[in-house]
Amino acid sequence: MTQSNLKHLFVYSQQQKTKAKRGIVYSILNKLFDLAPPVLIGVAIDIVVEGNESFLASLGIPDKRRQLVILAILTFIIWGLESLFDYLSAVTWRGISQDIEHSLRTETFKNVLSLDMKYFENKSSGRLMAILNDDVNQLERFLDTGANKLLQTATTVIVIGGTFLYISPLIATFAFIPIPIIIFGSFKFTTTIAQRYERIRESIETLNSNLSNSISGILNVKSFTREVKELERIETSSNEVKSANYHAIKLSAAFIPIIRVAILFGFTATLLIGGFLALDGEIKVATYSVLLFITQRLLWPLTELGDTFDLYQRAMASFNRIFSLKNESSEIGNGDIEFKKLKNKIELKDVSFSYVENFNVLNNVDLTIQAGKTTAIVGSTGSGKSTLIKLLLRLYEINNGSISYDSNSLKDIELSSLREKIGLVSQDVFLFEGTVIENIAYGDLNASESQVWNAAQKSEADEFINNLPQKEKTIVGERGQKLSGGQRQRISIARAILKNPEILILDEATSSVDNETEAAIQRSLDILKKDRTVIVIAHRLSTVRNADIIYVLENGSVVESGNHESLLDIEGVYSKLWSVQTGEKI
Repeated sequence: MTQSNLKHLFVYSQQQKTKAKRGIVYSILNKLFDLAPPVLIGVAIDIVVEGNESFLASLGIPDKRRQLVILAILTFIIWGLESLFDYLSAVTWRGISQDIEHSLRTETFKNVLSLDMKYFENKSSGRLMAILNDDVNQLERFLDTGANKLLQTATTVIVIGGTFLYISPLIATFAFIPIPIIIFGSFKFTTTIAQRYERIRESIETLNSNLSNSISGILNVKSFTREVKELERIETSSNEVKSANYHAIKLSAAFIPIIRVAILFGFTATLLIGGFLALDGEIKVATYSVLLFITQRLLWPLTELGDTFDLYQRAMASFNRIFSLKNESSEIGNGDIEFKKLKNKIELKDVSFSYVENFNVLNNVDLTIQAGKTTAIVGSTGSGKSTLIKLLLRLYEINNGSISYDSNSLKDIELSSLREKIGLVSQDVFLFEGTVIENIAYGDLNASESQVWNAAQKSEADEFINNLPQKEKTIVGERGQKLSGGQRQRISIARAILKNPEILILDEATSSVDNETEAAIQRSLDILKKDRTVIVIAHRLSTVRNADIIYVLENGSVVESGNHESLLDIEGVYSKLWSVQTGEKI
């Protein structure tokens, strides 16, 4: 899994090829100048101890004071360059990190938008947010510094290793003994801790899901006084996150102290062997001091491998989840026939459907929706009315039977072209957080302001909009919670009017409003219905009595069909529903 993740991550980094090359150069130069100060200290000691026989003296600068001035200038230049390349490497690698993070998030979200409704039944918005936000951010933390640290550590090992071998192969042998131990320990550490980080990501996903549910349902929480219950739920989820993190922390915290023991061996070896060689005159005191300083510069950064690998495993746990979501595929295939216009009819033949296996919601449904006519589908709650609409939009795939638009099977029609021609006004109105005008304009993103206002007037929404505190620029709140149900419904109708669909679907569009608001909405719908194919889902039969044809659903099957008068004459299911709703005796 790790190799696969690295491969996919490498593909994303390849998109930043030019920046990555610059980042590599900046990181290496930064580390080279960072390693220079120990050498400068050695040169300073060399000047004081050796005097006229110092390294700088051999370059033709005999005066000690002048040597120190030149050394000071060199120090200023080197430290300045180190700081410059530290800045450039940090900006470059973090820029690459942001680019990769942006690509991953947007590409993954693009794939999420293409998934079937069935997928969203099993994944809460909180869990998806955890992946698209938290997991991507976790990956960013590694990308920000991980590559830079690995490059600098490799540069350190190569440069200092070469220096040691040049000065004294004997010291190099003992100083480098801890390195294989450190590297082996780092890889062993990452393998062991990977599963613990996977558990952390899963527990965070659950916590986000519970938080999302509690906040989204805050009205119910408060009205049922369930604040304590919700707090207990979040405390339980948060405890799971804490426990998972603590389990990982115990292993993570133990890594560096163990590595320090190995480092101590390398430093002690340099201290003793180098000291003995200096006492015996085989190396200069200045050279000995340089060896001590660069030993620390060699071994201490290696302890950061633990932190880097720690970040890496956290990132890989997140990347695995991101990439799994990015690779989720829709079960509903897309057709290649462009839907242009409904000329004759929509026909359902022997259609059966179930959300859960062996529990049918629709059973062998046959019905015809004539172009340019109003077709109503009525029935008691749970009879399958709204499910029919979802199937017509192909939000779900039918189990058996067929649905056709004119002579084309629904499976062969290109989905976006079909849905562009359909306008849905649902009882469950969803408004996006933003202004009133933005929510109406969602029906046609290219509409002018005058066209938006015209749609608002036709839906009779303009009056209440002008009475709002900031008129059309009033923020509606999350899901439109600052507006009443009737106001939200009028905005939904305005949105549909602006879209100007060829086929209009009204799914219980007036079920949750009072009689006065219903009458106003009905007037708007009458305007919207004109010269269109209209499909009306209704519980209130008074709203469909003028439909050209009415289908009556009961337990997922069509039990009656006809116009209002003929259905009353049958004295069956429809007439009984009419009697119950109107109080009329038949």
